[in-house]
Amino acid sequence: MAHGNFVWNELMTTDVAKAKSFYAATVGWTFEDMPMADGAAYVVCKQGDKAVGGIMDVTTMQPGAPPMWFAYLDVDDVDARVARVAAAGGKVIRPPFDIPGIGRIAIIEDATGAALGIMTAAAWAQG
Repeated sequence: MAHGNFVWNELMTTDVAKAKSFYAATVGWTFEDMPMADGAAYVVCKQGDKAVGGIMDVTTMQPGAPPMWFAYLDVDDVDARVARVAAAGGKVIRPPFDIPGIGRIAIIEDATGAALGIMTAAAWAQG
């Protein structure tokens, strides 16, 4: 991907099984479980052999939060971009962290209060 483009989307839902059934029936996605270091369940959505998004249980992260899609922008350097957030009127929600094989990620709010992820993706998304 290129700097500034959306690179990943996640469905944060209260019913992972129901979401998988819906997207399999409507767009033909298949799914692959991805083990997480913290023991949380994460599902990779696939169109053919290509990973196109993820699904996770929002109740494990934010009890009471409604289901929603969450987007990530590709950036050239997560740490350098996070350093600019406050001065531009935004807020860092979760400082940069690494997910092996996925990339370096931070969660921010823009100047309007909208949350999004920024990431420097690992090689899987760079082409």
